[in-house]
Amino acid sequence: MVYIRVEAEVRPTEDVGKVLKAISTIVRVDNAKIEDIGKGYRMVVIESTDILSLKPFHDVLRKYRILDTAREYMLKHRQRDTIVIMFNKQAAYQGYANFIDSPNESPLGAIVLTITSTQIDKVIDWLAPRTAHGKPLWEVEPPKDV
Repeated sequence: MVYIRVEAEVRPTEDVGKVLKAISTIVRVDNAKIEDIGKGYRMVVIESTDILSLKPFHDVLRKYRILDTAREYMLKHRQRDTIVIMFNKQAAYQGYANFIDSPNESPLGAIVLTITSTQIDKVIDWLAPRTAHGKPLWEVEPPKDV
């Protein structure tokens, strides 16, 4: 089974719709919850157990030909069966997947994607397969029963 969670802070000066648009670069936003966290700040939370909710992320990695970068980042940030990926919110709003290592690297806060699966290697291979000369060596179907 796969568990996907996305969190993004919405600051008082931000529009929730724009934050949702940024998140949609990474995941489908079908079931977004917006939680009030105080002092005008809110948190958008999306949870899913459907691997296909990551299809936007899968597609953006190919569109911008950043499979090697994404694979390296995911392997670096993998801890057992979990990967935590942070994205620059402003870049995501423009449709790009710009990986960051700290929320401080994104002036408006980060979009944080957490993927947990007992078969995390299959998830990584589907999202960002190995490449040669920038081309995927293989493409696999989305993993089932991850």
